[in-house]
Amino acid sequence: MTWLRSGLFSLALLVVTPPFAVLSLFTAPLPRHARYRFISGWSVIMLWLLRHLCGVSWSVEGRRHLPSRPAVILAKHQSAWETLAFQSIFPPQVHVLKRELLWIPFFGWGLALMSPIAIDRARGLAALRQIARRGKERLEQGFWVVIFPEGTRVAPGKKRKYQLGGAWLAAHAGAPVVPVAHNAGRAWPKNSFLKHPVKITVRIGPAIESAGRDPNAVNAQAEAWIEAQQKTLDS
Repeated sequence: MTWLRSGLFSLALLVVTPPFAVLSLFTAPLPRHARYRFISGWSVIMLWLLRHLCGVSWSVEGRRHLPSRPAVILAKHQSAWETLAFQSIFPPQVHVLKRELLWIPFFGWGLALMSPIAIDRARGLAALRQIARRGKERLEQGFWVVIFPEGTRVAPGKKRKYQLGGAWLAAHAGAPVVPVAHNAGRAWPKNSFLKHPVKITVRIGPAIESAGRDPNAVNAQAEAWIEAQQKTLDS
């Protein structure tokens, strides 16, 4: 049944995405937030399909920790699921992502219209400065900024080095950092066709103030909280 349900989801994805991407192009003249509201509807559809076709459900803990002003979200990255679900869980947001994603037909078109911070990872310090500059602009425009500090998806129970970009942005913009842990990799593993009928838990931690602090200290504090939560979520 998991194979069948996953196949139906993939078919629905192929049917829904191209026409939605074409419609999204017509939002180009609209303000950024108006474009976001329309285009994020695609993720709502995908989440509905995952729930009803594949049995993937989810719950959120710690919403009370969300600050009242735009923040930088530092989150675990295990699956494609969180890139969809965060649009329903958190206020309007932009993602820091590798620029190659914008080149994907249909999907990349809509992504480009959502004001992402697309970087060339090979540029090192220049990419870090780009995150700080454009991220501050997005925060001032009322968007939250989502960054996966490990840079790529990791399997449950695994971890990679936490990169400094998100904490650097937060400290330079004076924005709070919101650490987020989850176990979405149990439902939709990296590069997997199968979507398993699992209830995902998203856990939001207390906001970390970054103004006037060393970005390395902010990054280490966020990493420590996330990884402590992952020990229980991934078990």
